[in-house]
Amino acid sequence: MKLAKLYMDYKPLLISIAYRMLGSLTDAEDIVQDVFISLERVQLDEIQHQKAFLVKMTTNRCLNLLSSSRKQREVYPGSWLPEPDIGETIASPEEQVVQEETVSYALLVVLQQLNPVERAVFLLREVLLYEYSEIADILDKTEANCRKIYSRVKPKIQQEMEDPLSSSNSISHKKDLVNSFLHASRTGDFASFVHLLADEAVLISDGGGKRRAAIFPITGRERIQAFLEGIQGKNSFGGELRPIAINGEPGLLLVRDGDPQLAICFRAAPHHSAIQTIYFVVNPDKLKRAI
Repeated sequence: MKLAKLYMDYKPLLISIAYRMLGSLTDAEDIVQDVFISLERVQLDEIQHQKAFLVKMTTNRCLNLLSSSRKQREVYPGSWLPEPDIGETIASPEEQVVQEETVSYALLVVLQQLNPVERAVFLLREVLLYEYSEIADILDKTEANCRKIYSRVKPKIQQEMEDPLSSSNSISHKKDLVNSFLHASRTGDFASFVHLLADEAVLISDGGGKRRAAIFPITGRERIQAFLEGIQGKNSFGGELRPIAINGEPGLLLVRDGDPQLAICFRAAPHHSAIQTIYFVVNPDKLKRAI
């Protein structure tokens, strides 16, 4: 009974930590399931700080998995993007404040660019508000080392945490982007959509070698427009392009014959509402949960 209550109380928190660490909801759920299976052999009454114990177990399992999968990412075909958290409804700004487990896709991408230990220190300090002594205990490092890691990482992440499209008008702005892309995909004319991009905007595709995708990022408005119009001419947007929520924000999901083909979401330019990055997730392994 105690184990069941722990599971109900802490499962959402632990999955949110693992998802931020791994960039994969599927792996996050597997890690958390493994944590609770291992607790069947533990005397729960002897654990004084159960939340801290569970967070430490989850974090260390994530670090172990990332260490073992590092080589796989190094040889990954093309760009590697996190698995999107796809839902049916978009949270209002008020709901987003309450939904602490939600992390924007753009922020998730930036987190994955940190090394695993940097990621863990940042999440434990910034998201869980742990003291450096607690972080040091979880990661088996000194407090001074944890402080140094955090101070080095914080500036890299701060920009995404202050994303202008994370303000109260972000939902309507991104809905406009979604509608503009929808119109362009139907007509084949992406000029109006591309006008919403920053001059040096980037389109990043992740096909994982399992579906056709641009191997290298596509940079600049003109090249992005040419790419989009080119693949539209090959009927790459054929099917149903649905407005959906990706990590709580407006995005698009292309479904063909009941099979998810492509998830699209956007990142704003720093201190500006123009779009800096378009993410195309095509890898079918990262779209299994989409429908």
